[in-house]
Amino acid sequence: MNHLLIVEDQPDIRKLISMTLEFSDFEVHEAEDGTTGLQLVERIRPVVVLLDIMMPGELDGIQVCERIKQNPHTSHTKVVLLTARGQKTDLEAGKKAGCDAYLVKPFSPLQLIDTIEQLLPGSDDLRN
Repeated sequence: MNHLLIVEDQPDIRKLISMTLEFSDFEVHEAEDGTTGLQLVERIRPVVVLLDIMMPGELDGIQVCERIKQNPHTSHTKVVLLTARGQKTDLEAGKKAGCDAYLVKPFSPLQLIDTIEQLLPGSDDLRN
């Protein structure tokens, strides 16, 4: 089973995302900050990381994304940045960090599922 990691400091958003994916073929893991998220990426090697940008603690989502993409053991991991910040400069920062997709909050569950499916073209339909 493929692993998917949600790194989001808001418990209600983590729960909503997790519920959206509960019938998918992913084993869903959660982290509430960037440092814990990065540790989990290195330990469980998820195929997809859903990563909030603005989080408390040492590492924000941009920094976590950069570290994932710079590490040869995790660089293949697909990273979807989730944020309320949708300005052109924010999108450019995400792209520079190496993200594979960028979703601006609020996004719909279908948008999230479609984004993941586009990143993993061989995967089954997540909508079941």
